Amino acid sequence: MKVTTDAIQVHGGYGFIKEYEVERAFRDAKITQLYEGTCCEVTMTERERRPERSARFETLSGIPIEPLYTPASLRDWSPDEQLGRPGEYPFTRGVYPTMYRGRLWTMRMFAGFGRPEDTNARFKYLLAQGQTGLSTAFDMPALMGYDADHPRARGEVGKEGVSISTLDDFERLFADIPLGDVTTSMTINCTASVVLAMYLALAEKQGIAWDRVGGTMQNDMLKEFIAQKEWICPPEPAVRIVVDMIEFTSKHVPRFNPVSISGYHIREAGATAVQELAFTLADGLGYVEAACARGLDIDSFAPRLSFFFDIHNDFFEEIAKLRAARRLWARFMKERFGARKPESMLLRTHTQTAGVSATAQQPLNNIARVALQALAAVLGGAQSLHTNSYDETWALPTEEAVTVALRTQQILAEESGVALTIDPLGGSYYLETLTNQMEEAAHEYIRKIDAMGGIVRAIDTGYPQREIADAAYRYQLMEDRRDKVVVGVNKYVMPEERPINYLKIDAAVEREQLERVGRLKAARDPAKVERRLKQLAEACRERRNVMPVLCSGSTASP
Repeated sequence: MKVTTDAIQVHGGYGFIKEYEVERAFRDAKITQLYEGTCCEVTMTERERRPERSARFETLSGIPIEPLYTPASLRDWSPDEQLGRPGEYPFTRGVYPTMYRGRLWTMRMFAGFGRPEDTNARFKYLLAQGQTGLSTAFDMPALMGYDADHPRARGEVGKEGVSISTLDDFERLFADIPLGDVTTSMTINCTASVVLAMYLALAEKQGIAWDRVGGTMQNDMLKEFIAQKEWICPPEPAVRIVVDMIEFTSKHVPRFNPVSISGYHIREAGATAVQELAFTLADGLGYVEAACARGLDIDSFAPRLSFFFDIHNDFFEEIAKLRAARRLWARFMKERFGARKPESMLLRTHTQTAGVSATAQQPLNNIARVALQALAAVLGGAQSLHTNSYDETWALPTEEAVTVALRTQQILAEESGVALTIDPLGGSYYLETLTNQMEEAAHEYIRKIDAMGGIVRAIDTGYPQREIADAAYRYQLMEDRRDKVVVGVNKYVMPEERPINYLKIDAAVEREQLERVGRLKAARDPAKVERRLKQLAEACRERRNVMPVLCSGSTASP
C-alpha cells in the first residue's frame, strides 16, 4: 500500500511527512490505523512478531498511555492559548521569561538534626559546597509546639530535625549566617507563627531590616488535616492564623513567603499525581478565599504565595503536573479572583524528590531514582529543589550522602545542558497531551470540592483523605502483586546486603537542650510571661491578628 502526503497533512499546518517516510514507517503492516483522520489499511507482521509487553500502559495516576502521539492527539489544542511564552499568561512554559538562562533553580537542601549548632555546621558545610538557599527541618517537639523539656518531647529531641525551643536556639542555629544574605525555608506548620516571630526577632538582633528578610514558611495547615496530621486546633482557626501571617508579611515583611502550599505530604501519604495537583490547588484556593473574605486585596498578597510539590518516578507525568499546575493556578487567580498583576498569577514552586519512592533495600539505587526525579523537576520548571539523600530511609542523611545529593543537582545544572533552553520538552505531542489530561483531571476534583462548599468542608467530610487512602491501597497492591516493579524490593532482590553507615543522634543532645531550656525558664520574669500570654489570649478571643503580639513577645516589633 502507498500512502500519499495528501492523506497525512500534519495538524495545524506545521508541515508534511514525506511519502517515503510514511512508506518506511508503515512497512510490513496488517492492521487498520487511524492517522491524522485518514484510515490507512496496512499489514504489520512485525506487530505479531514483536507484541507489546503489556495489555495496558498507564501513568502512576492511571492515565492510559497510547503507543504513539501525533499532531492528531492535540486536535483541539491551541499553542497560543494553552502554552504562551515563558513569563506570560498562562505560564505553562515557565514563570519567568528567561527561566534557567537567567538564573538557575535554587539548590535548597533540607537540613536539621541534633542541637542548633549541629545544624548550623551542616548549613555552613552545604553553603561551602555550593548550596544556594537554606531549608530547615525541625524536630517533632518543635513541630507540635512543645519545648524540649516537656514530658511529651522525651526521646524525640533533635531526632527528626533540629531542636528549637527559644530565641537563643535560633541564634545558635544561624550563628555567622546573616539573614539578609540568604533565604531560609522553614518546614513548620501549626507553630509557624511563633517561629516567624523568633526569626524576625533574630533579624533585628543582627541589625537586618524586615524588608530585607527573605524566605518561606511552610505554614500549610490544610494539608496537615489531609495528609501529615500535625495540628493543634481545628481547620477554621488554623486557617485564620495562616491568614494572619499572610496579612502581616504583606505589610511588614514583603520579601517573605508566608505559606508554602504543599502537595509533597499529600503525595507521600499515597495520593496520585492528579490528586496531589488537585488537592494542593484546592488548599491554595481555600487560603485565597479566606484572605479575600478578610478584605485583603488579591494583588497585595498573591505574589508571595508559594507552592511545594513532590517529584515521583513517573518522569513525564511529573513534568506535566508542574506545567498543568502553573496553567490552572494562573486561570483561577485571573478568572475566579480577578487578579490584575501578572505576579499574582504565578505558581512559584519548590520541589523535592519523592521520599516514598526511596528504598531501604539496596539504598545506593536511590541515587539513580533521585537523579531521574531531579531531572523531571528541572524540565518541569521548578524554582527550587531538594534532592533526597540515598540513606534517608535509614536515618537523617550523613554528610557524605547529602553531598552526593547536592552534587546530583550541580551535575544537572553544569554538565547536562538541560538548563540551556527554556521548556525544552514543550510542544512534545505526548507531553502536551499529558499536561492537558492532568489539568482536566485535577480540575474535575476541584469542581467536586467547590460543590461541597470548599476545601474546609471537604476535609470535614473526609473526602480528600478517603481518596488518598484508596489510592495508597491500590498502589500497594500493585507493588505486592508485582504489577509495579520496585527494583531491589519485589524484583532484582539481593538476599544479603551490606549494612550502611547512617547518622545517629547522641542522647547527650536531649540532656543539653533540656538544661538550656531550664536555665532560660529559671532566669526569665514570670510576670512578664504571664502578661504576654494574656495579651495573646485576648488577641485570639477578639479575632485580632496574632502576629504583632507574638513578635512583641519575641522582642520583635512591627
